[in-house]
Amino acid sequence: MVGTLTVHLHLPGCSSLKEKRGRLKPLLHRLHREFNVSVAEMDRQDAWQEAVICCGMVGNDRAHLDAALSQIASWVEGNWPDGMVVAEKVEIF
Repeated sequence: MVGTLTVHLHLPGCSSLKEKRGRLKPLLHRLHREFNVSVAEMDRQDAWQEAVICCGMVGNDRAHLDAALSQIASWVEGNWPDGMVVAEKVEIF
């Protein structure tokens, strides 16, 4: 099974794409390091104050994937001070 977490982020105060990358890169690296997931910016690359990131995991238990991806979403909301979570969606295939 494959699980994905899609998170739509708002980055208030970003005035350039360079600044946006500077805020997102540490988040993407930390999610990969701490939760052992594949993570990338997937949409809104040209918008200064918005980003859509996606985390992916592979596993054999639907409940485990759902719990792990939900934990990542909660972590981003509670521990990432550079922006706000607008929406999040977990999908299991």
